Amino acid sequence: MTIILDPTDERVPVARQISERSGAVQGIVGLLNISKPRGNILLDELGKLLAEKAPGVEVRHYTKPTFAKPCPDTLRQQIRDECDFLVEGLAD
Repeated sequence: MTIILDPTDERVPVARQISERSGAVQGIVGLLNISKPRGNILLDELGKLLAEKAPGVEVRHYTKPTFAKPCPDTLRQQIRDECDFLVEGLAD
């Protein structure tokens, strides 16, 4: 069993069962930049690593208009329709 710390309250670790994983990622991975400063740097590096180390992966980049508001429905639907996985990156 893996222990994951809940970022909303680290005083008491929450034990959760992690789903079994195959160890391989294939398909289309979306990288969503929420428009915080330097988030694009993190996601660009992740995109390069995925392209280099996971040959069965296609990477697509998406950007929210602003981090201060929820992702627009049209963008969420586009990502849902186009991607198998999504990584949302934020930085400061």
